[in-house]
Amino acid sequence: MTDRLHDAPSRRSQQLVLWLVITTIIVPAIAFSWNPTPLAQGLAAVFIASALIHASAFYRPRQALMLFAICLAITFAIENIGTATGFPFGHYHFEVDAGLPHIGLIPIIVGPLWFGAGYFSWVLATILLDGADRALGRRFNFMALPIVAAFVMTQWDFVMDAPNSTIAKVWIWHDGGGVFGVPLSNYLGWFLTSWLFFTGFALYLRRQSEMRALGTTPSFKLRAIAILFYVSAGLTHVIPWVLGSSGEVVDGAGHAWRIADIREGTVAIMLFTMLFTAVLAALRLLDAADEHSTRA
Repeated sequence: MTDRLHDAPSRRSQQLVLWLVITTIIVPAIAFSWNPTPLAQGLAAVFIASALIHASAFYRPRQALMLFAICLAITFAIENIGTATGFPFGHYHFEVDAGLPHIGLIPIIVGPLWFGAGYFSWVLATILLDGADRALGRRFNFMALPIVAAFVMTQWDFVMDAPNSTIAKVWIWHDGGGVFGVPLSNYLGWFLTSWLFFTGFALYLRRQSEMRALGTTPSFKLRAIAILFYVSAGLTHVIPWVLGSSGEVVDGAGHAWRIADIREGTVAIMLFTMLFTAVLAALRLLDAADEHSTRA
């Protein structure tokens, strides 16, 4: 009993440090990631590293690296096909990071960013589906989890693509598009690509040895952290909207868009896609925790 009493302050201190570290990551990300500067690139690297660390705790390091490898293999392949042929996203090319190494026509940072956003989207989907990743032997879970995760992932792109491509011009859509200069085909391509690597990861986890290695359901804290990281990527678009913008930008098809409209539209989309999904996952998590405490 004495040891437990001594351990309690230590655990509280560790938790305090953990949440302080998370705060120092998420707050600057929300405040500065919307502007494509070297600071934003550094924050993106921290985001990717955080996803890898979290995945190693949520699963195991080997499984985290496998998801990373599957994601990079599929996304670099499809992004290169996309820039060369226009399928499945539409015709586009990258403008940012011309000096960085490329894999084919794609800046090397793109694949890891797919992983970071994809991993936290996957965790939210596991929360929404009541830990389906721990029971992939069930056909429903195996089919449903990659689909739900792909929708959660595509919501992120639905929020960030227009300001990043039309205002920041990180990449350019050659033919413009109806969603503030972004074509519908882009979102369909995102859904297909993310569904492919989520299905690949589900296949990997479904193997008998991998299912045994997963163990028990991850802690409330780990799942809550994933929700925070996911929603922070959407909340970063609130800052430029609050700051206000004037003027117009022209998309690849020569269509002019008011910057203020893009900023406001982005926040509206975020509120009723990413934020809603994060709130739904948080409520599901709280309900599960309440149910567990009631049984205990």
